[in-house]
Amino acid sequence: MSEPSPKIDRELEAFRQVMEVPSTFREGFSWSSLFGALFIGVLMVPGAMYMSLLAGQGLGAAAQWVTVILFIEVARRAHRMLNRAEIFVLFFMAGAMMTSMAMGQGLLWNQFFARSLSAREYGIAEHLPTWFAPPPESESYSQRTFFHLDWMPVIGLLIFTTFFSRLSELILGYGLFRAASDVERLPFPMAPIGAQGVMALAEDVDERDQAARQKSWRWRAFSIGGAIGLAFGSVYLLLPTLTGTLTGTPFMIFPIPFSDWTGKTESVLPAVAMGMAWDLGHLITGMVLPFFGMVGSFVGLVITFVLNPVLYHPDVGVLTSWRPGDDTIATTFKNNVDFYFSFGIGVSIAIAVAGIAQIVRSVVSRRRRQGARDGPRGMSTPEGRGDIRLRWVFACYLLVTLTYILVCGWLIDWHRGVMIVLVLLGFVYTPLISYVTARLEGMVGQVVEIPMIREASLILSGYEGVKVWFLPIPIANYGEMTVFYRQAELTGTKFTSIWKAQIVLYPVILLCTILFANFIWGLAEVPSPVYPFAQKMWELQAANSCIMYSSTLGEYSIFEDAFRWRYLFAGAGFGVVLFGVMSSVGAPIFLTYGVVRGLGQSMPHVIIPQFIGALLGRYYFQKRLGLKWRQYVPVVAAGYFCGQGLIITLGVGVTFLSKAVIRMPF
Repeated sequence: MSEPSPKIDRELEAFRQVMEVPSTFREGFSWSSLFGALFIGVLMVPGAMYMSLLAGQGLGAAAQWVTVILFIEVARRAHRMLNRAEIFVLFFMAGAMMTSMAMGQGLLWNQFFARSLSAREYGIAEHLPTWFAPPPESESYSQRTFFHLDWMPVIGLLIFTTFFSRLSELILGYGLFRAASDVERLPFPMAPIGAQGVMALAEDVDERDQAARQKSWRWRAFSIGGAIGLAFGSVYLLLPTLTGTLTGTPFMIFPIPFSDWTGKTESVLPAVAMGMAWDLGHLITGMVLPFFGMVGSFVGLVITFVLNPVLYHPDVGVLTSWRPGDDTIATTFKNNVDFYFSFGIGVSIAIAVAGIAQIVRSVVSRRRRQGARDGPRGMSTPEGRGDIRLRWVFACYLLVTLTYILVCGWLIDWHRGVMIVLVLLGFVYTPLISYVTARLEGMVGQVVEIPMIREASLILSGYEGVKVWFLPIPIANYGEMTVFYRQAELTGTKFTSIWKAQIVLYPVILLCTILFANFIWGLAEVPSPVYPFAQKMWELQAANSCIMYSSTLGEYSIFEDAFRWRYLFAGAGFGVVLFGVMSSVGAPIFLTYGVVRGLGQSMPHVIIPQFIGALLGRYYFQKRLGLKWRQYVPVVAAGYFCGQGLIITLGVGVTFLSKAVIRMPF
């Protein structure tokens, strides 16, 4: 009897085979790519950093689309047409620049955390190492500058970490892609979504292709989304940016980052954070993401609406810290300490273990079927794709991991327990979780993470102090990069052009992010009323971070209040039951992961508009537009964020010009 084929998830099938791999691959790196990187670094990075502090969102994909469209138009007027590969490399470089803004944000976060109320109250601030932030008495804080000798160790470690992380991401992610795509022949169902926008622009450029002209719906959809982004961005982001610049107090029609209704609903829903985020981008994101994932998130949120009041009831006595009058921030933090910190770990562990087991069964079953049909299978590599020998991948892995371990050992004074942890995380956990994630991305477009591995390992190492939490530990999940390489393959881009672009890009990233982080800090204290999102949320993030940092102080800490084995086991049991029930009834896999997300103390302020967007997409637009909706909506979303990015860039440009005026002393 032949072995039955695995059950097919219909929603996953809707994402598969949207695009085919081309027969030829082209070089995408050119001088225009370099100019694109400089454009992003000088204009987009500071705007993205500013908006992340103002509204909690960067320019993200918007900056990528703005850059690509601008360079396409410049090339068109120079009587030159950019091919798909060149557009993709531009898109990649713009994305890498926007991701790099986390470096600048990290510096701004460090200066805040070292002086934050939470760090002082929980005894963290006095133990912070000088390669995380200078001590509070450093004059760099009063001068608000990173260009000070006290910040040199911080910047030096930042340069080291970013260089080796980018090297390992690109090379090790490539090796995992070879295993998942060339050997296992996995479909990567989510990869075509990211490539659709690039294809839209490429089809608009290549007017000689009759088939491209017939598929010009992509450009129309992109333009519609761009117009919506321009209109809404003017009201939601441009208005508070300009008014904040002129008056010092931003004027908001829609509250940023959200409206807080916790105090109004506490009599009906005690210990429940309630509110609404008014960013239209959440609605559009709900349309783009898998429908059952959004349904699961909403179901998980409803469960917390029912569960929290029960846990708060005096007869149950679990959520004991919450008090009437607490806002969203206080409610979320107190509930996290009382219950959800441990419960969430348990649920995540159960789902991760179940996911790994499912992958192992799938691998065994697939190889048996493949072996029965074709016998032993080797690696098939498309010609001209720009591949390298796998021995260089292994050499890179050894170099990066050993370097991380040696640098960490030097910073931690070669603590024996920590050194053992570093070896296990670098040579055992990282390759294992990366391969599992690569297969999961290839099969169902999901990422698997085993929660608290890093944290538990450091606690068990026996180290006392907080230095260990800020080490550049060799733990990463490189499996997520496999989707990027699949997108490059779908657009016919040689992999060598991506690596060339990264070599040119790295020094530009370093210079721009450090320079503009210093400039933004010089404009105003971070956080402050000028940056409402940072002022609202950063103290909560600092308090949550202190829960874990306090665990290695060697004395009673808030971690002991938050970590409780009975709640962890309760979460694990719930996760096992959830996964078992969902699998037995044949529920879509996205539904399971969505429920876990909704239970993880996610803000209802974001989940509710995303769920509304999912309902509109499935039951209104999809019925009107048919199956093509799944192709339309990613392009519309890309256009929306592009339009919003344009209007944000305008506002930030005005702000920077007004703040950069030099006042003469006479």
